[in-house]
Amino acid sequence: MRVLFLSQSPMESGDTGIYTDLLRTFAEHGHSVYALSPRERRTGLPSELAHEDGINIIRVAVGNITKTNLIEKGVSTLSIGVRYLDALKRFAPGVDFDLVLYATPPTTISGVVEKVKRATGARAYLLLKDIFPQNAIDLGMLSRSGPKAPIYAFFKRSERKTYQAADWIGCMSPANRDYLLEHEPWLDPSRVEVNPNAIIPRDLAGEDPETFRSKYGLPSDERIFVYGGNLGKPQAIDFFIEVLRENEKDPAGFFLIAGSGTERLLLEAYFEQEAPAHAKLLGSLGRSEYDTMLCACDVGLVVLDHRFTIPNFPSRVLSYMQAGLPVVTATDEVCDMGRIAEANGFGVAGSSASAESFLEKCRALTDEQINDMGKRSRLYLEENYTSKTSYELIMEHFNG
Repeated sequence: MRVLFLSQSPMESGDTGIYTDLLRTFAEHGHSVYALSPRERRTGLPSELAHEDGINIIRVAVGNITKTNLIEKGVSTLSIGVRYLDALKRFAPGVDFDLVLYATPPTTISGVVEKVKRATGARAYLLLKDIFPQNAIDLGMLSRSGPKAPIYAFFKRSERKTYQAADWIGCMSPANRDYLLEHEPWLDPSRVEVNPNAIIPRDLAGEDPETFRSKYGLPSDERIFVYGGNLGKPQAIDFFIEVLRENEKDPAGFFLIAGSGTERLLLEAYFEQEAPAHAKLLGSLGRSEYDTMLCACDVGLVVLDHRFTIPNFPSRVLSYMQAGLPVVTATDEVCDMGRIAEANGFGVAGSSASAESFLEKCRALTDEQINDMGKRSRLYLEENYTSKTSYELIMEHFNG
């Protein structure tokens, strides 16, 4: 088959993750794979076609989308569809695609999907990773009434067009699928399925964990709970800071945080002002160093704002599982990730509504439980969250 993936994030050579691993799996099974990837103006580089890891990557020159003001971000995001279509004509002329893969966020790419489908007869598969604009409603960033109502209405129409363009929709978890069908009852349930976040599991090898701890001034005699990834509004940074404060009073262990995002400044201010003895804040790490960090820690953390009404399933949990770490969650009530972890013995479900309650979950873990959960975590990843499984779910629609 000829497969086209519409990426909304830059794709670099050697990248690993839920999308690049899935594309590699398609390529390994003999499919011709093309990917459209944005190349922001600040790079100063033109559009070009590259052949990497068995994938034809078309890097498309677009406006700045990240680390810029809202106006430029909005204009660049809305114009990306036109630039993608122009790039296809230039770098993949006459290619009749059989399958278009695309993901949310954002929800502004449906026009490209529809035009490629009409031109080539392709079928489309949406990998649903974000339900927007409802997540912005949950966090108070948008509203259905008042001055922000027109913005909400625009993105709601865009969201539904994104669903309409798909022949099939793959949701991250059973609760995620149930939510979508409940709130979009016009969708045909037979074309909405569970297709979880997935990767190609790798054996992690790096420097000795004790060497890593020594390098970053981490304790060698404390249990380390690690959070790695985005530090934005969805991650309930105010709650996280309260956890760190409470932990200083009666330590459940040492908390290590690594990442960047719009709310990182709140954490930086807390660390500067209160200098916690049982926590450390690192910046973003390269992939190899990040993996080494996880192997030097004991428990992986997932934190989501308790106000969410959408069942989310952050992909960072896969990195924890790959490193053989148990998972402790602090989330909203509808998220089923913690419940899945508990039911299958690789984690503990907690709430982000109470810092003390969450810390009690952390304190209650024994060394034996952590060791057992870590083994189950890696095994569950290998049996349920692999790119091969995701690939096979998609291909069932073509092989039936």
